[in-house]
Amino acid sequence: MHISKLLAAADPRGDIEAVRRVAHEAGSMEANAILLVGSLTPKGTEPRQYGLVLKALAEPKLPAFYIPGPEDAPFAEFLREAASFEVVFPHIHGVHCTFAMTPHTVFSGMGGTIADGGDIQRNEIERLQYPGWEVEYRLKFLRELKEYEKIFLFTTWPEHKGLGERGSSVLAEMIKTYSPRLVVVNGAEPNRVMIGTSLVVSPGSLAEGNYALIDLRNHEVTAGSLRQSADAA
Repeated sequence: MHISKLLAAADPRGDIEAVRRVAHEAGSMEANAILLVGSLTPKGTEPRQYGLVLKALAEPKLPAFYIPGPEDAPFAEFLREAASFEVVFPHIHGVHCTFAMTPHTVFSGMGGTIADGGDIQRNEIERLQYPGWEVEYRLKFLRELKEYEKIFLFTTWPEHKGLGERGSSVLAEMIKTYSPRLVVVNGAEPNRVMIGTSLVVSPGSLAEGNYALIDLRNHEVTAGSLRQSADAA
């Protein structure tokens, strides 16, 4: 299957009904896959909530790729929940520090806050936070996958010097190095920019009802709203 149309959402923060609705929107819009980034659960939530979010994501049986956000901690407990879930629902793929593939595309990324600077300490207990160098190291396997189209998922914005937007310079350099076709990131507001040849999209907050439909054939991004679809119904 060639991936050309995707529905992207971010930061549901435990809103299971919003995840369920946006997953079914993806099916009705004939999307090839769903991308979910950002904090799946609010701070202090039991790991079982993480599994309920993933179960809602799985309902339309579309391929789905996700990463955790800063609030999904302590991560070891959430990771155990995800590992058990993905055995039963193999079309759901966590790509935090790893990857998943279709015949033509590799999906990869890293969740949590990515902080540049040599003195930044990794944290997976109170909240997810990683130093920039660790992202480079964890995702170095991408060097061996040069022939595949790439889609990246992050919860931290890459720096964009041309637009004067602050963010991670490490992520910006990785995007320039690997030239993914698409990068989906977390952000409070819907946004899209280009870094080199890579389309970078923030779908906005799913907890606020926002998502984005992305057509990679034409580099078109259409903002969607669960609130508008509910009003139309």
